[in-house]
Amino acid sequence: MHLGNGVICPVTGIPMLLIAGGSLFYAIKQARREIKKDKIAKIVLLTTFVFALQMINFSIPSTGSSGHIIGAILLASILGPNIAFIAMSLIIAIQALFFNDGGLLALGCNIFNMGFLACYVVYPFVYKTFSNKNKQYMGCILSAITALQLGSIAIVLELLLSGSIISNVGAFLVLMQGIHLPIGIFEGIFTSLLILISSKTNLSRYFNSFIGLFSLGLGVFIVNYSSNKPDGLEWSMLKMSDFFVEHTHGYVYNFVQSVHIKFYSFVNLMPDISNILGLLLTGFIMFIICKMLILKKA
Repeated sequence: MHLGNGVICPVTGIPMLLIAGGSLFYAIKQARREIKKDKIAKIVLLTTFVFALQMINFSIPSTGSSGHIIGAILLASILGPNIAFIAMSLIIAIQALFFNDGGLLALGCNIFNMGFLACYVVYPFVYKTFSNKNKQYMGCILSAITALQLGSIAIVLELLLSGSIISNVGAFLVLMQGIHLPIGIFEGIFTSLLILISSKTNLSRYFNSFIGLFSLGLGVFIVNYSSNKPDGLEWSMLKMSDFFVEHTHGYVYNFVQSVHIKFYSFVNLMPDISNILGLLLTGFIMFIICKMLILKKA
């Protein structure tokens, strides 16, 4: 679901970046009141875990497409929506800057689509509703599905506002909704299993160690078996390629691309090295953010 620079024009990209920035300011302000020193390790490890999860694309049978877990509902259900949104914003920014996964001009859109909608729309209105009725695991599944469906709708609207899709918008929306449905179901089941593990008193004491080791395993070993098929967004756009135009001209695009090229050096490294560095960078920056929030709180 990571939009690139060429499909988002400045008229859409810049306002969405401001919306994402304003949401991040709000999240940081709220997180100062919530964060506790003894939770920093879990926050850091879960952030790197979700970063690792997003590296792994799994094939969607009979479609020629693939998908990956977003992880926002997982983070929000364990850490709360504010810290989860900060973590998602960091993950998406590092992916764009250092791994060329998503464009800088589309950064605000990607943070909104994968972070804001899940943390501040789906979590309070879907997940909390079911959780308050002691149906937490059903809430996980429905929340993951809803978050991906809302994100898919947002992408279609952003492409429409950018003038990137010139016709057959309805057909593109159907493709996006359809291909992201099985991804949402898989993510929901996976999220509910992790919530179950984290809530069991006899397992919770090992949860941080489990998450840390699992992240390392994902980033070093399992990623080598990741599907090379196009993800849901790429697959949908390929199906509708005759109805798309790219915005690859103009001063703003050229400037953003020139800045972007200087950053994503990680993609030129050996995959295992770049993945480990990405995990370490994500964890380190999240640790610094947490320490700063604790200091501000004090």
